[in-house]
Amino acid sequence: MRKSRTPTALQKTAPVFAALGDPTRLRLIAVLCADGALSIVQLTAGTAITRQAITKHLEVLADAGLVWDIRQGRERLWELEPSRIDEARRSLDAIAVQWDQTLQRLKAFVER
Repeated sequence: MRKSRTPTALQKTAPVFAALGDPTRLRLIAVLCADGALSIVQLTAGTAITRQAITKHLEVLADAGLVWDIRQGRERLWELEPSRIDEARRSLDAIAVQWDQTLQRLKAFVER
């Protein structure tokens, strides 16, 4: 097995993938991506999820650097941090390139 040249890049995005592994958090990201900054009341509208549960999910997303909050009076608005999504996408792109190279080597070996 070959070692990755940039293990720190992959390690850096691991918390993003862990945070996005939960369906509720993934839905929150999708909503924030589509609608911009939203309050917890807005994020819970139309769901059976409590405000407390949404807050905990948002804290996990914030710890991974995917969202951040803005104080607006007594309310907190939550906003997506798209740069972390871009970093995760670049990590997946790098893995895809490595996978393609591995498949090419396998193909060349089999065809010999």
